[in-house]
Amino acid sequence: MPKRGDIEKILIIGSGPIVIGQACEFDYSGTQACKALRSLGYTIVLVNSNPATIMTDPEMADVTYIEPLNVEMLEMIIEKERPDALLPNLGGQTGLNLSAELYKKGVLEKYGVQIIGVQADAIERGEDRIAFKEAMNKLGIPMPKSEPAYSVQEAEAIAERIGFPMVIRPAYTMGGTGGGLVYNLEELRVIVSRGLSASLVGQVLVEESVLGWEELELEVVRDSKGKMITVCFIENVDAMGVHTGDSFCVAPMLTISRELQDLLQKYAYSIVESIGVIGGTNVQFAHDPATGRVVIVEINPRTSRSSALASKATGFPIAHVSSLLACGLTLDEIPYWRDGALDKYTPCGDYVVVKFPRWGFEKFEGVQDRLGTQMRSVGEAMSIGKSYKEALHKAIRSMETGRYGLGFARDFNGRGLDELMAMLGDATSERQFIMYEALRKGADIDTLSERTHIKRWFIEQMKELVDLEEEILSLGSGEIPEELLRRAKRDGFSDQYLSRITGKTEGHIRARRLSFGIRQAWDAIPVSGVENASYYYSTYTGEDRVGVSDRRKIMVLGGGPNRIGQGIEFDYCCVHAAFTLRDLGYESIMVNCNPETVSTDYDTSDKLYFDPLTVEEVLSIYEKEKPEGVIVQFGGQTPLNIAGELLREGVRIIGTTPDSIDLAEDRDRFRTVIERLGIPQPRSGMASTLAQALSIGEEIGYPLIVRPSYVLGGRAMEIIHYPEMLKQYMEAAVEVSPERPILIDKFLENAIEAEADAICDGENAFVPAVMEHIELAGIHSGDSACVIPPVSIPEKGIWTIEDYTRRIAVELDVIGLMNIQYAIVGETVYILEANPRASRTVPLVSKVCNIPMAKIATRVMLGTKIRDLGLKSARIRHFGVKESVFPFNMFAEVDPVLGPEMRSTGEVLGLSDNFGLAFYKAEAAAQQILPMRGTVLITVNKNDRPQALEVARELSGLGFGIMTTDGTGRFMAENGLDSTVVMKLHQGRPNIIDHIKNNEIQLIINSPQGRQSEHDDSYIRKAAIRYRIPYITTMAAAMAAVKSIYAREHGHLDVRSLQSYHAEQPS
Repeated sequence: MPKRGDIEKILIIGSGPIVIGQACEFDYSGTQACKALRSLGYTIVLVNSNPATIMTDPEMADVTYIEPLNVEMLEMIIEKERPDALLPNLGGQTGLNLSAELYKKGVLEKYGVQIIGVQADAIERGEDRIAFKEAMNKLGIPMPKSEPAYSVQEAEAIAERIGFPMVIRPAYTMGGTGGGLVYNLEELRVIVSRGLSASLVGQVLVEESVLGWEELELEVVRDSKGKMITVCFIENVDAMGVHTGDSFCVAPMLTISRELQDLLQKYAYSIVESIGVIGGTNVQFAHDPATGRVVIVEINPRTSRSSALASKATGFPIAHVSSLLACGLTLDEIPYWRDGALDKYTPCGDYVVVKFPRWGFEKFEGVQDRLGTQMRSVGEAMSIGKSYKEALHKAIRSMETGRYGLGFARDFNGRGLDELMAMLGDATSERQFIMYEALRKGADIDTLSERTHIKRWFIEQMKELVDLEEEILSLGSGEIPEELLRRAKRDGFSDQYLSRITGKTEGHIRARRLSFGIRQAWDAIPVSGVENASYYYSTYTGEDRVGVSDRRKIMVLGGGPNRIGQGIEFDYCCVHAAFTLRDLGYESIMVNCNPETVSTDYDTSDKLYFDPLTVEEVLSIYEKEKPEGVIVQFGGQTPLNIAGELLREGVRIIGTTPDSIDLAEDRDRFRTVIERLGIPQPRSGMASTLAQALSIGEEIGYPLIVRPSYVLGGRAMEIIHYPEMLKQYMEAAVEVSPERPILIDKFLENAIEAEADAICDGENAFVPAVMEHIELAGIHSGDSACVIPPVSIPEKGIWTIEDYTRRIAVELDVIGLMNIQYAIVGETVYILEANPRASRTVPLVSKVCNIPMAKIATRVMLGTKIRDLGLKSARIRHFGVKESVFPFNMFAEVDPVLGPEMRSTGEVLGLSDNFGLAFYKAEAAAQQILPMRGTVLITVNKNDRPQALEVARELSGLGFGIMTTDGTGRFMAENGLDSTVVMKLHQGRPNIIDHIKNNEIQLIINSPQGRQSEHDDSYIRKAAIRYRIPYITTMAAAMAAVKSIYAREHGHLDVRSLQSYHAEQPS
């Protein structure tokens, strides 16, 4: 069947910002869809609020809208663009939910837009828990006992019938948001209340618990003829009770019988056929190994996190194929490397894939490291090996946690067996590492299996690794014999881990291995659905089956798994490097291990090695491919961590040298350079001991801002107000980076923060823009709202920042990208830090200013001079406001207050000709929809009361009622402003929480002060999240919100494409 001729223009809705449960896998799937549909000749209109993704680059779609993802904005875009069709199932849960809303509200019918790929009623059958249950009952497919509830009281009545424990599953959510496993009535009330709030339709399913059963997934693709294929069978190693996004899993299924797999496929095909999805569907089952009972858990009638994993695990680009199928093609018309066409596709391959999640618990003080049915991981890595053991080891060293094997993590090796077994009572992010040490201490395999619900086979495999490691340890300081070393390498033990357990250097282990001829080989994963494409993985088993070309080559090192502080922005830079290298005639070679990203798509680079970013793997690929050099500055901290060692091994680093990067991190060397340039900087020092730290603190004066050296995302950064806090910090912080000193700076209070990016060729530097932080100094730049161009920095300050940035970039001999952060106090501009590498601001600046920074920087790194590129600074006529998005809804126990350590998972962008409207759009895109009327609760610390008074007066003038607590209220009354004073939680009833529950508060402005106040007031901020009330914790953001509300009230909210903003910029 040829492509559909009745449609010309297709609307694709993206997934919005990176959040827990919905990450960059949708950047990957949306980008594939844009490429696939444009290749068929369709005009693509893309809507997404996320500036950090490749998807929202102006070249990816014909028309790109970076706008809030809500019905109001989507209707405006549809009215303006008049698309013929909407493809709803490539934008995650966000895209699916919005498509369903647009359908139900009649917007699609009003403008003649048809849904393709998955119909609106199919979305309801897949996402609405009642409709799904009815569909399954008709098909005779067993489900856990369950009933829907629309209130806590209904849920309590259902609990009496089903019995505890139970699972609460909110409808129309992703990542298990709002749900959970409950064991008693009290937990039921809390989780159901949370789930009803999270659900788009106020519905939860109260379901029989299948805790401990096997969790099994199938990725199924169906075409318009009804032909179905199973792309991938995925086995979760962690049992039911741990969300699939937090579960360690494998493909293909390693312990599941062929008969059971056939039964699961039969059920899955019946479900997908009845729902009528055209394209990909994820189907999840639970299987009780004791009784053989199988139940359907849920389906996702869209591309999902598992779809991205399945795509990369098999070489089957599900989003690409789904897009083609949605537009009329059928599986028998799409090529398949093995058997002609995809209608004959079956999963194959002599390799094992392991996915391992990456968590960010260390970023959230007070969070419990406990895994359940609500997802908490922030990223993942995928590894490929010839055996489960090899793939497992590769997955562990892909995680970027400083661990290169399963043993000797934290202090687990020093604990007794009973203590280790007790620690395995709850599923945690450390469970595999605890199990490893428990096996070393003699734990019984059956007992471990009963305790963790992990199948015996996987534990047996781990026990074999423990036994091999113990054999190596028994050698003491002796050399590892050849046969034992071969076994260790086949089982995935890395050179780095072997060096740690033997006390020898990694170089020594590598040399000994090579002396025996033990070298990595490589194998290919062919790509289905396209002609002549593959990507590659390393193994110590088998022959090398991958050839090399004699073309000019450059390697690009990716960023590894997503984590807080290092997100999709760095993948964006790596992808642009690959595109630019191809344009310049080089063969681009990508190395990365993140299955969610565009950099690991089959057609981003000329050659993709899907491997860990370690010295061992990168050096082997470098020696095999013999490129002219390696780009390390685009992948964040990951490649920078190994750049020095690569350089010592003879690898040529393209662009800024590791020494220049190190100079910017070495505070003493950097201070000397800045002093020589005559640029102001806060007083600072470096301390390796507590005594040194206290001495520096006394010398430069409190407050201080302290952090370890060589980290991203402000990890372990803290503002210190007095010596006792410094003592507490030193005791904990040295563990973060033990080889590096602690950096101590004078904290500049009430300073305006700003930053600038630059592209430099070593002789000249170009500064595209200066970005102003809306929050004042003390909030991590990754968490602060920002605006381009600045709105309160005078022209002289902007000129000074641009001048300092150019001079520093040239002085540091930067070749490529650089980001510098500043603080402005009065008329003095202080430099805070410089990062001679790509930063998370690159895609933001690129889109707001229409300057493709990563592309230009790649050309510069390869020798092009700034003066030859014709770059010109131009004052843009619109405003771009970036707002950060946080995962506090997933961490109910954490106080959602901002500070110098980064905690956001993603970001959104608001664009408008007016700053206030741009800020309003950014807040709306971050799901912080500012109210136009109602009551504002203001309760702030003493220092913030003067600014809060100004904010209150403005809000009162806009018609808002003002509610305060006693201290804030007295201050306002003394200054002539009336407010309604309410009680705090400890003062009686009705209190703040009562007013929140009664919907009497529409906006909360609350700033904590000091640890005691943070503890006292955290319930206000937690309640704001729970009851979905927009909240603000800084006065600078509060004032910006006032301007935003005023602009929304008096201005015109419209939508404009990114291409139209760029077209009006002066040349």
